[in-house]
Amino acid sequence: MWPFSSSKSAALPARKLDDQFSVAGQLRVDQLPLVVEAGYKTIVCARPDNEESGQPAFRDIAAAAKALGLLAVHIPISAGLGETQVKAMKKALHDLPGPYYGYCRSGARAGSLYASAKRG
Repeated sequence: MWPFSSSKSAALPARKLDDQFSVAGQLRVDQLPLVVEAGYKTIVCARPDNEESGQPAFRDIAAAAKALGLLAVHIPISAGLGETQVKAMKKALHDLPGPYYGYCRSGARAGSLYASAKRG
């Protein structure tokens, strides 16, 4: 659907939803410098840890992001988007600087999370 790839390319995969939020599939630690170069300030992970074999743990992404000056928030969605996740996203959008780079397996959950938080 979207041009997301797990290959190690120089381009940062992202689909811009608006001026403040972009979505993508799984983010890797080695892509974090590209996130910084693209001007993002906060990473939003909507993917639960251990969803798929070989998936980087959020704690590893967050630690590497912090070392680069990026903020990171984990709002995992596994069984459907609920009120708890929407409230957490609203708080993140209020408290953390944008623009935001949201990711999950395909970008769909991160996008739904953002859209739901903006609606309410």
